[in-house]
Amino acid sequence: MAGNSRDAGRSVTARALSVLTAFDIDHSRLTLTAIARRAGIPLATAHRLVRELEHWGALHRDPEGRYSIGLRLWEIGLLSPVNSTLRQVALPFMQELCAATRDNVHLAVRDGTEAVYVEKLTAHTSVPIVSRSGGRLPLHATSVGKVLLAHAPASLLQECCEHGLSRHTPYTITEPGRLGRELHGVRARGFAQATEEMSLGNCSVAVPVRDATGSVVAALGLVAHSVRAEVVKLVKPLLPAAESIRQRLLEKDPAADGVLSL
Repeated sequence: MAGNSRDAGRSVTARALSVLTAFDIDHSRLTLTAIARRAGIPLATAHRLVRELEHWGALHRDPEGRYSIGLRLWEIGLLSPVNSTLRQVALPFMQELCAATRDNVHLAVRDGTEAVYVEKLTAHTSVPIVSRSGGRLPLHATSVGKVLLAHAPASLLQECCEHGLSRHTPYTITEPGRLGRELHGVRARGFAQATEEMSLGNCSVAVPVRDATGSVVAALGLVAHSVRAEVVKLVKPLLPAAESIRQRLLEKDPAADGVLSL
């Protein structure tokens, strides 16, 4: 199989990680054969690694013989500073926002060229959206992503453009020059907006969450139906919530400087 050649020279750790990263939102349950194919490793190697990972608790095997990510990884993931510090501090303020606005509330951090959604809250009347807790979306097509990209090193914008600015709707900004001007506006006005750039019918706004040094460590956002969205009204409750999160982060660990940055 094609995976045999790709497997040559890879460390055991790299092979084990390739098994775990074979899983994603669209492939949450996989057969052993599918794991081997998606990980690019021989079936015999996959069998050995999967057995060890299952025994340790990183993978779970159901009665049908399919595998999924195990609870042990979830437990370890909860130890991340993003979850144990940022998420826990932000959650009460996010709950207040969700209750007051009845819109979707997002908290996201940057990992490379993607926005990682640390938490997502929805109300009964919230508009359906594609994001999910633990999920990833491109920086250029979301308001939280624009906030994170606007406050990242300038070289990251170039990297995103070199990788290609994916178009998700007819309104997604895919021109590097236009995106650069948009990010300049984000820095100038203190918030980002994305109208139907990720999903048709949705409008989102987001503001930066800063640490004690003033560095942006996360983005806090709201997503509403574009028909009834009023940007000024959406931004108004976000700004004090982001400031409250900053204050609580400082109270929790006054010595933490950028510990949440990815």
